[in-house]
Amino acid sequence: MSGQVFTAFCDIVRQIPAGKVATYGQVARLAGMPRCARTVGYAMADCRDPSVPCHRVVDRFGGTKPCFDTHAPGTQRAMLEAEGVVFTPEGNVDLAQCL
Repeated sequence: MSGQVFTAFCDIVRQIPAGKVATYGQVARLAGMPRCARTVGYAMADCRDPSVPCHRVVDRFGGTKPCFDTHAPGTQRAMLEAEGVVFTPEGNVDLAQCL
């Protein structure tokens, strides 16, 4: 994938407000690439731009990913909780409230 595609993903993710999340699939669909959720994941894992809130992108079940736990296990969850994102008892983002 080209850098332009990754840039498009990052531009979409920048629009996710604090306290909300999007799934990899949603970002891909919004970029006009509905079958590229995995590519969104690669782009987010590789992104080093602090203006892109990559931690606000979760899997289709609301799960967080270890690649965002840069400081310690649970970093992504802690960042989301600090923004008011609600988690289910199973440990996933409550997509009904935060999507």
